[in-house]
Amino acid sequence: SHRFFIRSRSNSSMNERMINGNLVDVEKEKIYPAEILFGTKIIKIKEKKNDGKNFLLPGLIDSHIHIESSLLCPSRFGEVAVPHGTTAVIADPHEIANIGGMEGINYMIADSTSPLKIFFTAPSCVPSTGFETSGALLDAKKIEELMKIEEVIALGEVMNFKGVIDGEKDLIEKIEMAKKYGKRIDGHAPKLSGRELERYVSFGISTDHECTSIEEAKEKMEKGMKIMIREGSSAKNLKDLLGLNYDECFLVSDDLRIDDLIKGHIDLLIRKAIAFGVEPIKAIKMATINPAGHYGLEIGSIQPGKAADLIEIDNLNNFVVKKVFINGKLVAKNGKTFFKVKPKKVGKMIRAKKKDANDFAIHSEKEKVIVNLIEIIPNQIITKKSDCLLKVKNGKIAPDIENDVIKIVVLDRYGKGNLSMAFVKGFGLKKGAIASSVAHDSHNIIAIGTNDEDIYMAVNIVIKNGGFAISHKKAHEKVKKLELPIAGLMTHEPPEKARKKMEELKANMEELGCGNALDVLPFLSLLVIPEIKISDKGLFDVTEQKFIPLIKNC
Repeated sequence: SHRFFIRSRSNSSMNERMINGNLVDVEKEKIYPAEILFGTKIIKIKEKKNDGKNFLLPGLIDSHIHIESSLLCPSRFGEVAVPHGTTAVIADPHEIANIGGMEGINYMIADSTSPLKIFFTAPSCVPSTGFETSGALLDAKKIEELMKIEEVIALGEVMNFKGVIDGEKDLIEKIEMAKKYGKRIDGHAPKLSGRELERYVSFGISTDHECTSIEEAKEKMEKGMKIMIREGSSAKNLKDLLGLNYDECFLVSDDLRIDDLIKGHIDLLIRKAIAFGVEPIKAIKMATINPAGHYGLEIGSIQPGKAADLIEIDNLNNFVVKKVFINGKLVAKNGKTFFKVKPKKVGKMIRAKKKDANDFAIHSEKEKVIVNLIEIIPNQIITKKSDCLLKVKNGKIAPDIENDVIKIVVLDRYGKGNLSMAFVKGFGLKKGAIASSVAHDSHNIIAIGTNDEDIYMAVNIVIKNGGFAISHKKAHEKVKKLELPIAGLMTHEPPEKARKKMEELKANMEELGCGNALDVLPFLSLLVIPEIKISDKGLFDVTEQKFIPLIKNC
């Protein structure tokens, strides 16, 4: 399917229309009254003398997003994103690729049927690491297959930065494949600096979206990287990265759930940036011409010959999107779309066998033990490695609910039988358990809980349906769930229906004292983010790149 490219070559003179307003010229960094003639492409721009009340600017681009994290399939994602002024995204499908390989990627491309222009990157790390069970392997030959597809415009974020630094053969071959086809290479290098950063960048890796401090971002920019300023559902770094050279930056969401996406997409990020003091035209450039220029896309500015992807807003401060045009066609107005989608379906891809409560017990012959502990850092996906003293009751290590220390488990979804258990601090869970089949990057089943019986009940519901489940047996409640039948990651339901279910799920979690579960839980198995995480194979020290025991030697 090469629908974007075929469409952009069509006759611009067909269905010509005119629009007037204050043109935001992102190339010249000026704003002036103008009349724009366009068909599928911009045909002519004529400066005028009279100011209009409205503003016309290029369609917005999210240059780094995992559509799967919205919990919507691509076509449904388009229904929500387009009314917010998003006309294009660059999506890395490595979530579904880690589960279903090429089948998963082909599904994402095939379901990209809304007017939204979805460009893709070829997932570079499938599996993400060798320290967890994954469902697929994309080697250099598979990457070359993907590079031949027009919609694939870059190599996806190279998360295994240590593998790059160490010169791992397969990873370097993938990077060279991107260079062979003249496509960009996206990076992922949290806290990397000094000589290791220099070596990482030397392979041609050109972007990074993991900066959490201004110092980190500036060092990476000095080394030649473009900085993706991330503001998603979980990681929020916009405020921390104010004061950069915005001409070298992009605004991205990375991971944005349906309940947040409905409230706003890149338009919301621009509003936030302006509220923080960023010049409006600089904020707009970070979501238009900057990423378009970097990836070589014929979008991102309103110029003759460019695709007629443009939006109309009320003013530069409120930034309320009134109209959205893609390839010259009015596709949304005042928050309502003028198109319908028919989502495609695929299986949930979960092959794990059901578990018993006894499977989640952690036995010890001692009365007390010191355990290695995962500590959550608010509003971040990085974690802190610490330890704590736990009591042993009836031969089983018990959580310390009073001090906010509960059990966390990861079960491989692929039927290998791997199960690991540890303890985590920072959720605030007072009772019950929460389980999920959304767990970056291999999406094994992850759960937290205050007791083994609720954990096993929630886990078994997720094995059956995919998605999220909450169990609280002591209150004699039914298990509450949000089913995600597409690879256990996404739903094909209408967005508003999915949002309502998500809001109900969040409310139920808050009742259990755990309002941050959806923001944090899926990232605790992401082994490329410091300092400590957990996979189906065990507790993992990201900094040291090795497994560590649950119980510390004392």
